[in-house]
Amino acid sequence: MADKWTGGHSSSILCLNANTEGLVASGAERGELTLWDGGSTPAGQLQLPKADDVTSVVFSARHPTRLYTSHGETISLLDVRSLKEPIERFHVNEEEINCLSVNETESFLAAADDSGAIKIMDLENKKVSRSLRHSNICSSVVFRPQRPQSLVSCGLDMQVMLWNLQKARPLWTTNLQECDTEEDSPQSAGQFFNPPLAHSLSVASCGNIFGCGAQDGKVRIFRVTGVKFERELEFQGHSLGVSQVLFMPEAYWLLTGGNDGKVLLWDVSSEVGKQQKSPAKSLQRKKAQAPASTKKDGKLNKVASNEQARVLPKLTIEHGEKVNWISCAEIKGSKRVLVADQSSSVSVYPLPEP
Repeated sequence: MADKWTGGHSSSILCLNANTEGLVASGAERGELTLWDGGSTPAGQLQLPKADDVTSVVFSARHPTRLYTSHGETISLLDVRSLKEPIERFHVNEEEINCLSVNETESFLAAADDSGAIKIMDLENKKVSRSLRHSNICSSVVFRPQRPQSLVSCGLDMQVMLWNLQKARPLWTTNLQECDTEEDSPQSAGQFFNPPLAHSLSVASCGNIFGCGAQDGKVRIFRVTGVKFERELEFQGHSLGVSQVLFMPEAYWLLTGGNDGKVLLWDVSSEVGKQQKSPAKSLQRKKAQAPASTKKDGKLNKVASNEQARVLPKLTIEHGEKVNWISCAEIKGSKRVLVADQSSSVSVYPLPEP
């Protein structure tokens, strides 16, 4: 059974984040922001102006007391030690923001919005340094750990993109629907009725492996090699769309949350960890194994999809409500998964030790 954190919100919670000290922030509809200090009662509350929905909350990795929040088209920087008026407010997006990401050095902030734009804020100079773009709603953007100039994004255009802040165009793009069609699998026809609109991204702590959750219920794991990325693995555990993916600090433990009301924990280390030492060599090996064919990628993907039978959830949480957001925090010395759904409370579940 889940513990419930109640009393912090009056409406549906849309986003969660935890800092390195175990402080949790939750954002909800109508401008509600709440802090939780490892307990079931709120440690602080703030009503943001205009009562716009709070869609993303992100703590700075460098300064854990600094919290970036998006509400409507606005980004507010807050000091959690004194939860009052924002320290700074930025208005650089023209439509509602869906996701924020701050790089490890806290030199850049990325804000993805409904127009498909990703605005890159130079936090030192307080101005937009880049404007990147998807052709439809951009649902998720994440800076890569250990690479403060590099980020990945995804959207309802079914595109997953790799960016470097030196360039305005993506270094590499993959269309999830085209990848699936190439496989000639029995499910391919179904993709047109339930297309892989990309909802969520998370990058593992190594910075080279990232996961993507999509509307077709699949989780896809990619590996970045230089200025491109390849699909490493694909598996399905949700019967409806995957709304959230989250790599935990442990090597290649991935949490996923779905519209089917399930939260699943996956250990993909045996699949991706074995090739971590030398991605270049593993790439050459894969190329050598692939038949010479115009559908080279499709052939490689078939190999990957044959492997998916080996990937089973390590833990299944029957949460029962459509998942809006998941986060992970250490509370009283043990790991917990935090779940936000359509309700006004945060559900807290224990996690097994690695």
